[in-house]
Amino acid sequence: MGRCSRSSSWIVPLFLAGLVQLGRSEEREKVDCYPSVNDTIYNYGALTIDGDEYIPFERYKGKTVCGDVPSPLLTHIWLFLQTELNALQDELRNEGLVVLGFPSNQFGKQEPGQNSEILPALKYVRPGGGFVPNFQLFQKGDVNGAKEQKIFTFLKNACPPVVEDFGNPNRLFWEPLRIHDIKWNFEKFLVSPEGVPVMRWYHRTNIAVVKNNIMTYLRRRQQENHDDQ
Repeated sequence: MGRCSRSSSWIVPLFLAGLVQLGRSEEREKVDCYPSVNDTIYNYGALTIDGDEYIPFERYKGKTVCGDVPSPLLTHIWLFLQTELNALQDELRNEGLVVLGFPSNQFGKQEPGQNSEILPALKYVRPGGGFVPNFQLFQKGDVNGAKEQKIFTFLKNACPPVVEDFGNPNRLFWEPLRIHDIKWNFEKFLVSPEGVPVMRWYHRTNIAVVKNNIMTYLRRRQQENHDDQ
């Protein structure tokens, strides 16, 4: 049986396109974001992937959540990564987790399709098998460079980079390159209920590690709230 709970909303923006293994160089699985951030994600928003609605991220402030939480298959292979994201959303929904996906074509030109082609490709091609994301996808756009979306300027500047090496520059399609840039698809950020970034993950960090980091942080926050009562 599912259960309903009153909880705060946690945001995990994700970059959804193909996954290619780059050369590794002193990367960290995750970093904590800077303690003093003057802005929040609630001052930003984005268009849904179908272009029908502009969603202000203020919508993701605290909410009531009801849902069942099934067990996922946790592997870090492209074929399963999309389903892992669905499982992450399902497993932590009762904790108030909200997963948001932002496709980008800046990494190896791996997301060349139009916005209208992305969901059918996920459903019928990769991973296929009728797959439908259970999290909100937004329109494809730049996450780095001169035309990057403002939400990513904020997120990147709020956290240290997880790796400084850019890998093969011939597979990176933006200018100028900046140290805080997102280095590849599936890099992730965690944002608190207050709208402030708190964690950033390397793109190859196993989803089980991501889940464990989120759960540890949620438990710590719950304990802090309990101690304040």
